[in-house]
Amino acid sequence: MEFLQFLAQYRSPAGDIFFQGLTYLAQEVFVVAVICWLFWCADKKLAYTLGFAYFTSGLLVQGLKITFRIPRPWVLDPGFQAVESALPGATGYSFPSGHTQSITALLGTLGLYFRKTLAKTLCFVMIFLIGFSRMYLGCHTPKDVLTSFCVSIICVLLSYHFICRRNAADGREAVVSAVMAVICILLTVYAVILEQKSIIDLAYAQDCVKACGAGMAFALGFYIEKRYIQFSLPNCTKDKIIRLVIGLVVAVGLQEGLKPLIGTSLPASFLRYFLVVAWILILYPLLFQRFSGKSPQK
Repeated sequence: MEFLQFLAQYRSPAGDIFFQGLTYLAQEVFVVAVICWLFWCADKKLAYTLGFAYFTSGLLVQGLKITFRIPRPWVLDPGFQAVESALPGATGYSFPSGHTQSITALLGTLGLYFRKTLAKTLCFVMIFLIGFSRMYLGCHTPKDVLTSFCVSIICVLLSYHFICRRNAADGREAVVSAVMAVICILLTVYAVILEQKSIIDLAYAQDCVKACGAGMAFALGFYIEKRYIQFSLPNCTKDKIIRLVIGLVVAVGLQEGLKPLIGTSLPASFLRYFLVVAWILILYPLLFQRFSGKSPQK
């Protein structure tokens, strides 16, 4: 808290706008949009690498959140004030930082993938700046940010090494998917038990269950697409843009449209995020194959 109090002395309107803008890059919708572009249009192998880094680190961070249940800085110290514009995005427990997890998974993976030193450097500078922005805005302590970075960068390194470089998941899709699915089920049960026993509020359990629903769909989608769909990537830029726009519009429609239809209970939250990721990895790729008239890639 002392470090956050120190940073608060040097806030300014320009600094608030700058760091708030940076933190938007770590929002879930931006990271998922990048994964969709890679998966549907550019590089499926890199998309899977990023997906594993993002979803596994997200599950770990959510598990840590509901286990340690550390409140936000302004709850720990009622005299402390965060930047007001950052409050709507600061949901859930404080430890570890979800925004740091998202951006580390995204830019950490891309930083390892890029060949040019400048691109690599920019990725890791952005990770540092966005992590710092969470402290400047008053949403997280250094412990929140550093723990999230460490957890996420480990997931990035493992995913990049085994999925991207060694192709270790090829031929083992069923095992990889089953392990990830079991983790999602166990974490879901854990969150539900904590909520039922009134140890955590419904909103905190929902955040965890959403991650589990998305992770479960990713695990299932990885297996189904790799084994049975194996869709082809478009060649021309126009087709790529059309594919991306249509896919994202439907994904956002599912994300927002299902909420009033099925509600916000824990099962509904799990299902909603499951369906969004299932659309991205399974349902939309099936449409590619059906209307392209091409045989699956071998």
